[in-house]
Amino acid sequence: MVTLNHLTVEDADDGSPLLHEAAEDATPTPVFHRQRVIPKIDSRECFLSRRENLAFSLLLLIGCYSAILIPAYLPLDKVATLSDDNQHPKDLVLLNRSASLLSGPCQPRWSLNHLKPLSCSAGLVDIPVFVQQDRHVPWDLSPPLGLRGSEEHLALALASLPQPGLPPSLRTDGSCRRCVVVGNGGVLHGSHLGSHIDQYDIIIRLNNAPVPGFERDAGSRTTIRLIYPEGAPHSEIEYEKTTMVALVVFKSLDLAWLTSVITKQPLSFWSKMWFWREVVDDIPLRPESFRILHPEIIHKTGQVLQKYALKQGNMVPTLGAIAVVMALQLCDQVSLAGFGYDMRHPEARLHYYESMRMGTMKAQVVHDVSAEKLFLRDLVAAGAVTDLTGAL
Repeated sequence: MVTLNHLTVEDADDGSPLLHEAAEDATPTPVFHRQRVIPKIDSRECFLSRRENLAFSLLLLIGCYSAILIPAYLPLDKVATLSDDNQHPKDLVLLNRSASLLSGPCQPRWSLNHLKPLSCSAGLVDIPVFVQQDRHVPWDLSPPLGLRGSEEHLALALASLPQPGLPPSLRTDGSCRRCVVVGNGGVLHGSHLGSHIDQYDIIIRLNNAPVPGFERDAGSRTTIRLIYPEGAPHSEIEYEKTTMVALVVFKSLDLAWLTSVITKQPLSFWSKMWFWREVVDDIPLRPESFRILHPEIIHKTGQVLQKYALKQGNMVPTLGAIAVVMALQLCDQVSLAGFGYDMRHPEARLHYYESMRMGTMKAQVVHDVSAEKLFLRDLVAAGAVTDLTGAL
């Protein structure tokens, strides 16, 4: 049996709803919902174990430190290098001074004559530049200040050199020669001295300081590149416009490396293990293009620097200081470019070819860069050398 509720129809024009009473009397129909079954989760599954948590934290910490520290040691990218090509020179005064110096005549014995007033001048003249077979010198000190204990390696290296002494182009023939020692300092970046550097008779560079890509500031030619095995450039391009490579001996094995490079006979795997970084196996230069720097230059340079140092003892100078003293033996006028570390500005560029900052120099303890800076400043003040980049 069906029971009908009383229906009331009202005028819809007044806005009241139809079937009003029916809506009130109707019994709501119960609605049944399907109950969701929520699985019970073990809280232990949401968390890492103590060991996994420690490992993850260490990886995260290493990643953060790498992101902060590694970019400071990476070379500048191509985009940054190319964008700098349109920049103006950092110091037009220094650039004009360099141009004026080159426009004048070369002054014979200029550097040696201006070196005499210095108290250290006696130890900086008449030093042999390269090791020769016909000059038997007692090696009282071990490398790098001498060659005691390296006689066998030295004999083999000299036997592989067709011309172990001064090459004809560097022998004294009465002509006046200008030298420039190109340091690796960041002060060279943006100097626009490249075309000036290329005008010097002898251009000395250090270790693996690059030339291709940096010609605007550093020049394009190399007369002598001072290196030790771990610092030798690996790219063959760096040797394309190089006249000579001179080995600075820091250990006996360095002489064995030089013999290997000249004779094209590779070193043994065991010998290579004693180098602190990978060394190059081949340098694309003829045997007559190699020399061995005389350790007397290193020894005498160290003795002079000792006068500026706070601590006493045998001092090992940097290649930069060694190159300056070598230049004083070879040239009438000596100029410097890219020298001078300013430790007061740790954020400044350390090298002209990479983004490493000056603050990293505080960690090194091998060389006394403060003593070297005082020494070079005295040379500049006496007029014995000219500082082209103005950081000394």
